[in-house]
Order: sequence, then C-alpha cells, then structure tokens
Amino acid sequence: MKRIALTGNDAAAEALKQVNPDVAAVFPITPQTELMHKFSKYVADGAVETELINVESEHSAMSACVGSAAAGARTVSATSANGLALMWEILYIASSCRLPIVMPVVNRALSGPINIHNDHSDTMGARDSGWIQLYSENAQEAYDNVIQAFRIAEHKDILLPAMVTLDGFILSHTMETLEVFKDDAEVQKFTGEYTPDMFLLDTDNPFTMGPLDLQDFYFEHKRQQVEAMRNVQDIVIDVGREYGELSGRSYDIFEEYKTEDAGLIVVAMGSTAGTIKVAVDTMREQGKKVGLLKLRMFRPFPGNDIIKALSGAKKVAVMDKACSFGLEGGPLFHEIRSFAFGSDIHLKSYIYGLGGRDITVQQITEIVDDMESSSPGDDIVQFFGVRE
Repeated sequence: MKRIALTGNDAAAEALKQVNPDVAAVFPITPQTELMHKFSKYVADGAVETELINVESEHSAMSACVGSAAAGARTVSATSANGLALMWEILYIASSCRLPIVMPVVNRALSGPINIHNDHSDTMGARDSGWIQLYSENAQEAYDNVIQAFRIAEHKDILLPAMVTLDGFILSHTMETLEVFKDDAEVQKFTGEYTPDMFLLDTDNPFTMGPLDLQDFYFEHKRQQVEAMRNVQDIVIDVGREYGELSGRSYDIFEEYKTEDAGLIVVAMGSTAGTIKVAVDTMREQGKKVGLLKLRMFRPFPGNDIIKALSGAKKVAVMDKACSFGLEGGPLFHEIRSFAFGSDIHLKSYIYGLGGRDITVQQITEIVDDMESSSPGDDIVQFFGVRE
C-alpha cells in the first residue's frame, strides 16, 4: 500500500483505473465531473485500455453501458443527481437484463429549485431500481467500495449493477490521505477477469436479451431479480472480509461504533457518520451512553441484522439526508421502522442537511438530547436545522 492525498472523485477514479474496465460511457455533471475527467486522463495517457465513450446525455451514457455490458465487456459510468434521474428508464433495463455495471454516484440534491450540493435524494429515488447500493463515509471507503463493487456485481449468483455513493463536495472535492494499492496488478488479481457465461457477441451461442416480455414471463423474471438481491448480502460480507485480508481494511454491511452498551443509537449513512463519531466520543466523555450504527449497504436492505444490532437500545434516532414526500419521515427511517414492527424500540426520524445544509457536532448532540426527551406518543419526524 502507499499513502497519498486524493479527493473523493480522484479516489474513485484511481480505483477505476486500477481495475482497468473495458468500457466507460460518460457525461459530465456537477459534482461528478472531475471523477471522469481524471479517468479520461488515464485513458488519454494510456494508463488503462478502456474504451471511453463520450455521449450527449446521461440517458445515452447508461444506454451505451447496457449495450457494452450485454456484449460481454466490463463496463462503468459515473453520475450525480439530475444525471441519475435522466438515466431512470435505463437503470431498470440494466438491472432487469442482469448486467453488472459499476457506477460511482456523487450524491447531490435533485432539482428543483436548482441545487448542486449534497443530499441523498438522488440515490434514494433509485432505491427500488434493482441496483446494489453501497454508501461511503470518506474517500478511503469510496476507493475501497468501488474496487469491491466489481467482485460483488459480477458474482455468478448476483449479476446485478452496483452504485457506489460518495457525498458531493463534502467528499468529492475535499482532499484526504488514504491508502491505495501500489501495484494495479494487485487490484486486477483481486477483481479477476470478467467472463460472463452469456453475452451477445458469443456467436456460437446466440440468444435474445431484453425482448418484449409480457404477462407470460415478466413476473418470473422479476422474481429472479428478487432472488439475486437476496444473495447479495452474503457476497458483500465475503468480499469485504477477503478485501480486508488483502488491504488491512475489512468491510461489512454496516459498522457499529460504540453500540455495545448504548441506550441510544444514531443511525446514518455517508459522510455524516464521521461527524457523528466525533459527537459520540464527546458525549461519551460526558457520561452519555450513545452509539452509532453506520449503514454501508442500503440495497439490499439488511433489516433483520439492523434490528438485531439495535436491540440493546431503547431509543434510536434515524438521520435521513432525503425526504419521502407524502410519507412522514425519511426513507431510511421507514425501512428500519418496518423491520422494527412489534419491537419496543422507540424510533424517530430526523431529516437534515437537504441541499447541502451543514450538520455539526453540536447539532448532532442536540438531536441526541431531543431523542432522549422523546416519548412514543410524540411526532415521529423532525426536520432538523430548517428555519420554520
């Protein structure tokens, strides 16, 4: 390993470079643009053998990815916010055709009004599109998650596309010191060659992909996707463990931070988890038994394991950087709440940081204070940090 300073965008680009995918179909959008700018420089410099396809929109980028992956090529893209939304139709086609495309998504608020800063509304909107979703706390995790995503998505029992998220500007444009592999060959040995059993350019074994699929077979194909998603969790754990043996950094579906004796646990995803860890340390020094459950894998959702991890706490504050319009509380809160049905865990939803609004250690302490004074009969959702 070597230690270098990289932005989150550059860390994800470095991971893609070291994997050396066959095809990258790309279109710029803030704050993802620099990620693929960096990777395109690797292409221009001959550091990778990747075929770079510049297209006219994100819809076209994902369409090109579908064609490339269906032809048997290891394929990548990257996007943010409105770009992800423009891909919407093709996201479903990619997952339905069981194409293991890997795509870093630099989280950004969805317009409108126009906003280029971070929240999770883009990937939360795509949570039921059939893509695996891995969230990153920092640039190191973004780098590590991108590398692991290839092994996960391309596993024979899965064959589903994967998004690796990193928070826009907070991670994408800030520089951190992280460890990367010295030799690209180490990464390529870990990911292995992508050798699909079926691909369109196999002229000796022709088959049809993406045909008209009416009521006689469509339901069965959706059921197969469900089963593939059910296989993901075990593979994520196995790949994370194997990656740890290689890199010294093991990964699981979530991280438990000082939860063993915690009476109150905060649940969150993304870069905010780092701020919460500082807040937890501060509150621990004050004698408060508070912990953090940082969710790494959001799709598939490991609900039963989450409830088990939360079972020792009486109160749980779920922090969402996205809104579920027309539903009281954020999307992460409601996922957890559905699995917590029948338990005595008191849950409350805290929606925060929309459009990039800051969240501080002091504010997290205030969320914990509010949760401590909360009772089951109180409102289940609070929009924290918004001017009323």
